Amino acid sequence: MKNILLAVDDTRSSIRTCEILIDVLGGCLPEHVVLLYVEKIEGGSIMDDLLLSDSEVNTLRKSLQGTEHQEMMDKKARKILEYYAKMLAGKGISAVKKIVRAGHPAEEIMAAAEEEKVGMIVMGSRSQRLHTLFMGSVSREVANNAKIPVLLLR
Repeated sequence: MKNILLAVDDTRSSIRTCEILIDVLGGCLPEHVVLLYVEKIEGGSIMDDLLLSDSEVNTLRKSLQGTEHQEMMDKKARKILEYYAKMLAGKGISAVKKIVRAGHPAEEIMAAAEEEKVGMIVMGSRSQRLHTLFMGSVSREVANNAKIPVLLLR
């Protein structure tokens, strides 16, 4: 696989995914890795996620631009991406592109994969049965809707 997109966040599942990625791929190291961190700007509750329309999310995104809150989110994203880039470099992968996007995670992951023309999406999968029962997980949404192969690691 030449190019992969590795979707990351600040969870143990994501760290574990990065740690075992090389073992799973064996000797077929990717030439290039796109590291993607998605800042979720929708509300944190199930009701917020179900009730916010795309236009409301866009309005919220625009209202955050240039604020101290947005600067803190961006700083956190840069730190997270740098952490994973160092992990990958330690495993022999130094060709890394770091991307931060904001919005609905599954949609942003699939859009970035298409824009970057990667051959595979790699991401962690957490077992959150109750959460999945009500609204589905990001990994399941990506796996069910992506136009390219998706490797879910747990």
